[in-house]
Amino acid sequence: MSSWRPESVGRFIQQTLSELVQAKVKDPRLGYVTVTGCRVSKDLKVARVFVSVMGDDEQRSDSMDTLNRAASFLRRELAGQLRMRHTPELIFDYDDSIERGSRITKLLDDIKASEESGHGARDTADR
Repeated sequence: MSSWRPESVGRFIQQTLSELVQAKVKDPRLGYVTVTGCRVSKDLKVARVFVSVMGDDEQRSDSMDTLNRAASFLRRELAGQLRMRHTPELIFDYDDSIERGSRITKLLDDIKASEESGHGARDTADR
């Protein structure tokens, strides 16, 4: 089986689940969730769905639990739109890439600020 098929199915699942989570999952414990990616196995039986959740650790935990409980419902909804014989099993994983990116940006900003303040002190001392 060619590698483009799982990638294509993954993109479709990501887009469709983004819409379904926002429109159909009405659980109040579900926070602000963004579907950031989807990786489908080569045999198309399992879809690992990556989500980012805004909020603290407790809100993230509640949102992930809610998504995992809603997985069978979301799979049924997805089956109606996905034209395949079998709909992949949905496994939700927390994606911390946005947080890591924010931390890296903050570190770079801190380094830049300390270098600027350090250079400013040296420039006045040299005069």
